[in-house]
Amino acid sequence: MNTDVDEFAGRYVAVWNEPDPERRRSAIAELWAADGVEFTDAGEHRGHPALLARVTAAHEQLVEQAGFVFRAAGDAAGHHDAIRFTTYLVPVGGGDIAWTGFIVVRLDDDGRILQDYQFDDPPPTGVATGSPPGTRAVVAEFLRRGGQGNPEHIAELYAPRVDWRVNWPVDSHPTVPWIRPRSTRADVADHFRTFSGHCPPADGRVSIDHMMVDGTDAVLIGTSSQLVKPTGKRFAMTFALHLTVGEGLITRHHMYEDSLAVAEAFNSGARGVAR
Repeated sequence: MNTDVDEFAGRYVAVWNEPDPERRRSAIAELWAADGVEFTDAGEHRGHPALLARVTAAHEQLVEQAGFVFRAAGDAAGHHDAIRFTTYLVPVGGGDIAWTGFIVVRLDDDGRILQDYQFDDPPPTGVATGSPPGTRAVVAEFLRRGGQGNPEHIAELYAPRVDWRVNWPVDSHPTVPWIRPRSTRADVADHFRTFSGHCPPADGRVSIDHMMVDGTDAVLIGTSSQLVKPTGKRFAMTFALHLTVGEGLITRHHMYEDSLAVAEAFNSGARGVAR
């Protein structure tokens, strides 16, 4: 192998931290082959446009908005056309590791990635300083898994019993299918499954503008724009999400949103215009 594996791992990690959109685009084209693909436990991202969207979303949610940075673990190794290494997601100001990724890539003859396999690993013993993970680390993982869109994988972050609330005057809504009582981890998975079934992730956009963490509590303030598949209407709203973390799991999920805008988008009257 002619590739410097440590330099390669450094370039790979730097892509996810790159703040400039054009430099990020160029770095992706230099790192991955045109038909390169990244595989995660939740799906795959094939070709430069899909990879750019994937990296950009991770950067916006985890680096820009949540205040984390990706780091290489310094354990890169390779032979023939394959390299494997570990990456960490850590707070910019220092602290516990929020996420550990084990990466295995296969390269083409020009040293660019043909196949990229990403595995979620627990932090190695002695590297993270807190166990179970703290509030900020759990919220960062919640954002990361939310971006991947696997309902069961998201629900694993919740406690077996959850204090769940959506700011609608009554427990259930006659039109919006996900506004109903929730109290268990299985309910959480059903919520995210129902939401994505009615609002396709490819047509939605969520942005976290502020994140505040105080002890076991975190508040995320952001915007959401979603297309309601049954009616063709779109709603856009600002929301505040209050999460409480205990023993490394989310125990409280209180969403304060413009539920009326959501309900109106489910109205089967005149079709809205997607924007």
